[in-house]
Amino acid sequence: MVLHKRDNKHYTYADYLKWPEEQRYEIVDGNAYAMSPGPDLAHQEVAFAIAHQVASQLEGKPCRVFVAPLDVRLPKAGQADERTDTVVQPDVLVVCDPQKLDKRGVRGAPDWIVEVLSPATASHDQVRKRGVYERAGVREFWLVHSTERWLTVYRLEGTAYGRPDVQELEGETPVGVLPGVVVDWGRVMQWLPALEA
Repeated sequence: MVLHKRDNKHYTYADYLKWPEEQRYEIVDGNAYAMSPGPDLAHQEVAFAIAHQVASQLEGKPCRVFVAPLDVRLPKAGQADERTDTVVQPDVLVVCDPQKLDKRGVRGAPDWIVEVLSPATASHDQVRKRGVYERAGVREFWLVHSTERWLTVYRLEGTAYGRPDVQELEGETPVGVLPGVVVDWGRVMQWLPALEA
C-alpha cells in the first residue's frame, strides 16, 4: 500500500488551509499526499509511548514534545508562509526554539523527529520525508520499524545526514540532540504482543 498523490497540481500552505479538516494531507515540494487511512493501534501505542517518555525527561527544560497531527511547515529559503510548499505531520517531534512555534504549529525544522513506519507510509517516510528533513535541517531523524523491531537513526553532519545507524529495539537509545534523554524500548514495546494477536 502506498500514499496516493491528490493530483498533479502544485500546492502551497495557502491551499492546504482551505481543505476540509477531515481530509488529512501532507505536502512535499508542492505534491499533496493523502494521509488516510489513519494509523493502526500499534502505531499509535508506539508513537505515544516514545512521546510520553521523552516529555517526562524534558520536563522543566525549554524543549517541547508534540505528536501528530500537528502541521510542521518547512519553507525553502525565502519562502513566505503562504507560499511554503512543504507541510508535514511527523508522528513525534521535539522543538527547542520557541520562535519556531505559533498558533498553527511549527515553522522551521524541529530538532528531532520520529516516524513510526506503517505499510501505508513506509516509502513516503523513508524516501520523501527523509530527504525533506535533511534539506530542512532536522538535526536527528528516527525511523521506528516496530513490526520488525529495529530502528534507523539519521544524524545531520553539516548539511547532510551521515551514514544511518541501524539498531534493534532493545535496551535504551539516547537521543543525540537531547542530552540526557533516552528511549527505553522495553517500555515502548510492552503492549505490542497483545495488540498484534
